[in-house]
Amino acid sequence: MRRQTALDVTLAAAKDGPPTAMTWVIMAFLLVMGLVQVIRPQLLWRMNRGLQRGYVKDVDATEPTRKGYALQRVVGVIFLGVLGWMFVSALT
Repeated sequence: MRRQTALDVTLAAAKDGPPTAMTWVIMAFLLVMGLVQVIRPQLLWRMNRGLQRGYVKDVDATEPTRKGYALQRVVGVIFLGVLGWMFVSALT
């Protein structure tokens, strides 16, 4: 007898029925965040800037370089690809 993995349990739960309205709201929010990460990653840094106060000496010195922003864009494209797969999986 095959042992049930976490992936098997997740897939079984996903087949219980269509996605709820909250699932679509969360996925829409993730889509917006992914697009911001690809198009304007500087906005994400500015949003998180306030959270850094008290933890770093100079908040402005923690801003990523051009290469750092490029890497954020690459990760954003990968994230949007995974999110697209989630949308397709939810629709089928």
